[in-house]
Amino acid sequence: MKISAIILSKNAESLIADCIDSVSFCDEVIVIDDNSSDRTPEIAKHMGAFVYSYVSESFAKKRNLGLKKAKGKWVLYLDVDERLSPDLTESIKRIADSKRDIYSAYKLKRKNHYLGNNPWPTVEKLERLFKKTKLEEWYGELHESARVDGPVGEVTDGVIKHYTHQDLSGMVDKTIKWSKIEADLRLKADHPPMAWWRFYRVMLTAFYDSYVRQQGYKVGTAGFIESAYQAFSMFITYARLWELQQKQK
Repeated sequence: MKISAIILSKNAESLIADCIDSVSFCDEVIVIDDNSSDRTPEIAKHMGAFVYSYVSESFAKKRNLGLKKAKGKWVLYLDVDERLSPDLTESIKRIADSKRDIYSAYKLKRKNHYLGNNPWPTVEKLERLFKKTKLEEWYGELHESARVDGPVGEVTDGVIKHYTHQDLSGMVDKTIKWSKIEADLRLKADHPPMAWWRFYRVMLTAFYDSYVRQQGYKVGTAGFIESAYQAFSMFITYARLWELQQKQK
């Protein structure tokens, strides 16, 4: 077996079918489902995926479970709101067919699409394709990373299309959920006391990074909304941190 695709899901019945279609070229599709209350597991099973239920806040633990269940020589990770472009699919096939590949893993380019089909100007590069025997583990409480044994290459053709932050209610819900974890981590790291001026700094930095450095201004109104949301998200995270610090006094 050459390629195992691993998808993480939770209450994604409107997304899971297209995501599985995107990796239909793989020899097996594994879905790690976080106790969905909708039809996500049912749809995934109907489409031939192997579905494993695993309840956890840790993305690293979910990815590690997928690695344990995979049988392919290569493992490809995809989030449920991501899709592979056709040229990226072909590049992955060529890598899996190669008998002289020197890399243990590959970074794939990812293009974010916000608030509908509004593509962001900048492109991320993420480690998503691994030789199964060379991927030691995923680690990290919030922003997970891969521990790889060996060199990491980069696929230059094609992108992962990431349809994230598709509506304001979902964006706010995401911030409320993950800001608590982020604040807890910063408290454990002995973050300096949150004075009023620190809020200005982190919010302005977040907006500038999104709107100017990442060129969100090129996306029009959607770009401004996304950049303002990044500042808002930072405010909530650091307000939670301030609250935790007050309780320690």
